[in-house]
Amino acid sequence: MPPAREFRRDEPAKRWRVLSGRLIELVPLDRSHAADLYAAGADADIWRHLPGRPFADVADVERWIEQAQQLAAQGRELPFAIVSKSEERAIGSTRYLDIRPEEKAVEIGWTWLAKAHQRTGANTEAKYLMLKHAFEDRGFLRVGFFTDAQNGRARAALVRIGATYEGTLRLHRARLSNGFARDSAVYSVIAPEWSSVRNRLEMKLKSASRR
Repeated sequence: MPPAREFRRDEPAKRWRVLSGRLIELVPLDRSHAADLYAAGADADIWRHLPGRPFADVADVERWIEQAQQLAAQGRELPFAIVSKSEERAIGSTRYLDIRPEEKAVEIGWTWLAKAHQRTGANTEAKYLMLKHAFEDRGFLRVGFFTDAQNGRARAALVRIGATYEGTLRLHRARLSNGFARDSAVYSVIAPEWSSVRNRLEMKLKSASRR
């Protein structure tokens, strides 16, 4: 295994490489993904547990991407488009959040997928690629996940990949501009657990590939 690289807050997002799996690729988010993401995010149910809202038009997606890129330029986040390899188009998005290189900790969040690609293995593979990159390529010690405490589907999915529930933060996420507020259930995977979690995810992905 090559030596782990450190996250650097001053490292331009464009230098980050594509993370490629069997079903999907995680490609650094840019304006070229706007039209695909507008179509992928059309169903309002996708946004029910997220602080965002359905995109009004492609220009709205472009503004959302620009905001994400600004956070990436500050070293605070690293956003990806989730690109279907079979369809060659973006079907959703995810990102690294709260990047803390001095503590070797990071969060994975802001994950959403087009309804047609939910429960297809795309989300599992995205989590696998991001966890693998964080632990094996970047030398992180902890990867956290925060999800709406009322989102039973997301919480069950985190348990299935082997993440550990740590508690619930009350009114943890709020966006007063649109009345959004939620309690967040906290999950994590830490470095000593990664080997077991990796094996579990690889087995799930092999099972999905046989369907």
